[in-house]
Amino acid sequence: MGESFPMTGGDGPHSYTKNSSLQRAAAASAKSMLTSGILENLVVEHSSKAFAIADLGCSTGPNTFIAMDNIVEAVTQKCKIKGYSSLPEFLVYFNDHVSNDFNTLFANLPSDRKYFASGVPGSFHGGLFPRASLNIIYSAFALHWLSRAPQELGDVNSPVCNKGRIYYSNAPHEVGEAYSLQFAKDMESFLAARAEELAPGGLMIILIPGRPDGTLPSQNSLGPFLKPLESCLTDMVDEEIIRNHEIDSFNMPLYSPSMEELRKLIEKNGCFGIARWETLPPMSVPLPSVEECRSGFESILRKHFRSEIIEQLFERYPAKIAGKPPIKASDGFTIGLSVILKRNA
Repeated sequence: MGESFPMTGGDGPHSYTKNSSLQRAAAASAKSMLTSGILENLVVEHSSKAFAIADLGCSTGPNTFIAMDNIVEAVTQKCKIKGYSSLPEFLVYFNDHVSNDFNTLFANLPSDRKYFASGVPGSFHGGLFPRASLNIIYSAFALHWLSRAPQELGDVNSPVCNKGRIYYSNAPHEVGEAYSLQFAKDMESFLAARAEELAPGGLMIILIPGRPDGTLPSQNSLGPFLKPLESCLTDMVDEEIIRNHEIDSFNMPLYSPSMEELRKLIEKNGCFGIARWETLPPMSVPLPSVEECRSGFESILRKHFRSEIIEQLFERYPAKIAGKPPIKASDGFTIGLSVILKRNA
């Protein structure tokens, strides 16, 4: 079902809990779209005793708690508009890989939450829930993580090996195409599973980093964020601290689709209609700090590279971003996609 790439757990200085403000800001910018999308499109039955919500790729918080509160608030508002005398009981399923730090997640659950909470470990690239058991499926800034990087790109004997790079930004066309194909496979599996799990009248809400239509995969929105890390690794190759084959066989399992690319995959699946589609307001974003970099990528780097070089790698990182300007909103490539899907009858 693919590999596991958890964010750094705990509450320490390198944890995702302490270093996910960018994702939180992007999700906050989508709140009005989320609320209006629920009010306009969700079907809520008065007879419903329970209302099930799943956050797929929840990590460790606190962003997932904010999102779940927003969804519960919007559904409550919908029930009141419909004139229902009572509200359903809300059940929230928090999902992420089995290696996710669920202990930190549940230790930080808000005491004033208006829902019952449950954890569901497992990959969202396959089935997770019983048929038609979920009323709202939510996934924010998780689907750009692939189940795995394209295998042929890490094969040093392959003609399409992505040598000297850890990503497909500014790589040959064949490299970007391999990433695109892997994303398509993963999304096909994801959509097929969710089509089974979403109840009639329910909604699926997806937030994902993307790129504008008409751009190449090599012009992706994530490339500038990974360039300093890649530069650190290539310096260490030049200094013979890391061997060539170590970097040649490593590729980040991340992909940012174009709007049209994502739309075609949804239409190909055939089980969902697009109720709402927006690009999130562009933001100027600073390059990730060393703490943010570690929170997102340390676990996957430790899986591939020798453990003794990891601290050296991150000690070099601050110098790579020192004095560098933020990634501007006007660069045209840094966008977020926000999609609300309805289950077709």
